[in-house]
Amino acid sequence: MDWRQVVAVNLRRIRRERGFSQETLAYEADVNRTYISKLEKGSTWVGLEVLVKISKVLQAEPADFLERPTRRSAKKL
Repeated sequence: MDWRQVVAVNLRRIRRERGFSQETLAYEADVNRTYISKLEKGSTWVGLEVLVKISKVLQAEPADFLERPTRRSAKKL
């Protein structure tokens, strides 16, 4: 699993746990919704500034998005 996929899995998981839609997260973080979608698909790299914006909205640490998921949690998503 490359780092884009690691961020994708964690972003999707954390966003869902916090009860945010992609649209609401994008609005609150001042990021384009299609960019959030691309991040969750793992099709683009996330910039540090955007990662910090997203983490603030989701009340998570930026490092939380870089934790390698266990196989079990990755399969659930």
